[in-house]
Amino acid sequence: MSLLIDSDMDDEAIKLAQFLVERLRNAPPDSRLLVGITGIAASGKSTFAARIVERTRAILHDLPGDNALAGSTAVLVGLDGWHLTRAQLDQMPDPKLAHERRGIHWTFDAAAYVSFIQSLRLPNPRDALSFPSFDHAVKDPIPDSLRIEPSDRIILVEGLYTLLDIEPWVHASRLLDERWLIDVDSEEARRRLVERHVVSGVAKNREEAVWRAENNDAPNGRFVIANSLEPTRVIQSINDPTIRK
Repeated sequence: MSLLIDSDMDDEAIKLAQFLVERLRNAPPDSRLLVGITGIAASGKSTFAARIVERTRAILHDLPGDNALAGSTAVLVGLDGWHLTRAQLDQMPDPKLAHERRGIHWTFDAAAYVSFIQSLRLPNPRDALSFPSFDHAVKDPIPDSLRIEPSDRIILVEGLYTLLDIEPWVHASRLLDERWLIDVDSEEARRRLVERHVVSGVAKNREEAVWRAENNDAPNGRFVIANSLEPTRVIQSINDPTIRK
C-alpha cells in the first residue's frame, strides 16, 4: 500500500494514528500493537514517527472512560539506544573501521534488541519494561533510561534496521504487526544529509559531510532496502524543514 504525503504531515499522522487505534481495538485485550518504521538516513522517519505517536496518544487520551481502550497509550522506541558504545567499538578487530562505520548494522547490539522486541510480545504485561536511549552529547547509549509501562499498548519502533531480514534481526522484524517504509529519493536524501552533518557538527566542513553521506549513510541505506522484509505500507517522504532523520 502506498501513501503520498502532502505538505501537511500532521493530517497524515492523524490518519495513521486513527488506523493504529482501530487496529488495537480489534486486537486481543492483553496484547500490544508493534509497528516498525524504517527508511534510509534523512528520509524523515524519526520526525514522522514522533508525530504519529503524539497524535495516537491524543486520540487514546480523549476516549471515554467506558471505552475498552481507555487508559491505553502509545510510546516511541528509537533503535539508536542499541548502538554499541565507543568502548565496545574500541575492542573490535578494526577499531578505526568500526568508528568510521558506526551506524552500520554490525555496530549495534542486535541480540539485545531482538530480546527486547520478544519481551514486548509477552501476554498480559504487568510490569514496566526498560530500554536504552542514546545521548548525542556523550555519543553513547544510556542503558535502562526509558520505560514502557503496561498501559503502553501501541509501540512504534523507528530505525534503519527495524525490518531487516538477516540474522539475528529478522527474529524481531517478524514479530511486528506493521512494517512501514518511508521512501525518499536518494539524491534528496543526500542533500538533506550533507546539510544535516554540517549544521549538527557531525562533520567539520562540507567536504567531510559529503564523504560521510556518500561513504557511510548511502551504503547503509542501500543495504537496508536490499535486506528488509516487505513493508506493509510505503509512505512517500517530502521536503520538510522539520525532518531530522
